[in-house]
Amino acid sequence: MTNSPILLVHGGCGVKRPTTHQVRIIKKVVGVGYALLQQGASAVDAVEAAVVELERSGRFNAGKGSRRQMDGVVRMDASIMDGRDLAAGAVAAMEGILTPIRAARLVMERTPHVLLAGRHAQQLARRYKLERLPPGGRRRRGDTASRQSLWGTVGAVARDRQGHLAAATSTGGIRLMLPGRVGDSPLIGAGTYADDRSGAVSMTGEGEAIIRAGLAKEICLLMEQGLSPLAAGQRALRRMRQRTHGHAGAIIVSRSGSFAILHTTPHMIAASSTSFEGRRGVTKHSRLRLL
Repeated sequence: MTNSPILLVHGGCGVKRPTTHQVRIIKKVVGVGYALLQQGASAVDAVEAAVVELERSGRFNAGKGSRRQMDGVVRMDASIMDGRDLAAGAVAAMEGILTPIRAARLVMERTPHVLLAGRHAQQLARRYKLERLPPGGRRRRGDTASRQSLWGTVGAVARDRQGHLAAATSTGGIRLMLPGRVGDSPLIGAGTYADDRSGAVSMTGEGEAIIRAGLAKEICLLMEQGLSPLAAGQRALRRMRQRTHGHAGAIIVSRSGSFAILHTTPHMIAASSTSFEGRRGVTKHSRLRLL
């Protein structure tokens, strides 16, 4: 059975409007990933390719654009998940690698593990000759440590022609965070989740709140119970706000092909590409209104 391919990508949420450069990159990336799906690529290949482009861009808080931690070191987190069999891979506190999402896929496909951290993740990446992060790290004028800034975490979710789902997320964390802090992005069930029986989700926002709420897995479970991506995302984000007072955004696709982009912050940058739309571009998002 052939399904219509779908790809969604995001570049973070917050109070700041995305820049013109970020919008242009998001439009380009969703086109690149969707073209792969049209050519018959797997959902896993598509989300990895999309996130790699965002990591390489230097315009988001991931890969080349990652923020420094309190000790001045750039450490990155990433995860990827295949909805066919719940295979997953992740890296945390990784230094010196340009595309952490590729390292996460190595963990998924080349090891019996799900998550590798620190120098052990770096050793795996170097063994497979992944490209090194350029020296110097990220320095952006006007960057602040505000919890409501444009976080810049990147992610993608997809459904391929075979109906399989996948999700991927990558981040440089938050500026001036304590060394050793790990957010939601490398945690399966928190920042990333994909299951062919329900849907695929990539989160962005306040990692601690997303972890405490187990958001990505909750959204997928709600879809498995029959809720649409919009309804599932609204319910999960509302519960997170009520219980943790945190803020987050999500891109969501269901096994049936419906999708949603939701956020509790003023802004989120994301894009979708589907054959249903017959076009690609930055989408109109739904900001969750809390009563």
